[in-house]
Amino acid sequence: MVTIEQYDKIYLYRRIVKAKLFIDERFTEAIDLNNIADQAHFSKFHFIRLFKSVYGLTPKGYLISKRIDAAMQHLVEGFTVTETCLMVGWESPTSFAAMFKKMTGRTPSNFQHGENERRKAIKNLPLKFVPNCYAESHGWTNSNFEEV
Repeated sequence: MVTIEQYDKIYLYRRIVKAKLFIDERFTEAIDLNNIADQAHFSKFHFIRLFKSVYGLTPKGYLISKRIDAAMQHLVEGFTVTETCLMVGWESPTSFAAMFKKMTGRTPSNFQHGENERRKAIKNLPLKFVPNCYAESHGWTNSNFEEV
């Protein structure tokens, strides 16, 4: 049997999850804290505290993280920095580039260049990218990886 206290916690948690799902579905749109908190039917400040206690990030931090993850994927797929910026919900390429660098330690163009170089290396020497633990578990030795 569920106690009233447990029911209250479940009810609050469901409201926070609903807001997170709202972010997941609309992170490319111009959403803000008011939009997100409205989904959970909380005041902004109470919502921020509850969201952070559940997910370890503020709603804004989660939104930024979601956008950066999507941006990384778009950059790997070959979209330009400006295209990527607009696709993930940023209005300004400058603010996008600054946040990307803050979150990843690299500029978007530097990240994209590094990923392109990594893909070329994998294409040219694919066996160098097989983890050693996997190779050893299949009886492969380092001499098997000498590519010509």
